[in-house]
Amino acid sequence: MFEITGTVKKVFEEQTFGSGFNKREFVLTIESGKFPQDIKFECVKDKVALVDALKPGAKAKVFFDLRGREWKESYFVNLNCWKIESLGGGTPDASATDDDGAPLPEEPGQAVDEDVPF
Repeated sequence: MFEITGTVKKVFEEQTFGSGFNKREFVLTIESGKFPQDIKFECVKDKVALVDALKPGAKAKVFFDLRGREWKESYFVNLNCWKIESLGGGTPDASATDDDGAPLPEEPGQAVDEDVPF
């Protein structure tokens, strides 16, 4: 489990694949040393809704896991976000509740069974 704080740079549209798998990505700019770093995260399945409240320019703390896999002798690493906390900029806390008003879990869910190569 990792966490990092930065400024939301870009929020992408949700992607849904033929298998029913869905994900949504966003980019967080991290101030690191002399040069800022743009880091892309993804939310998958039931965590896709976390991205809805993100707005470019807002500060956020992102909690994530590293996911790695091999496909056709190539290796891929994803930063799998499972919780987002708003740190200002007028955006609501995206981690509070789900659509039914129930609290979202704070621990990462089960491993994601992805059938796409990226």
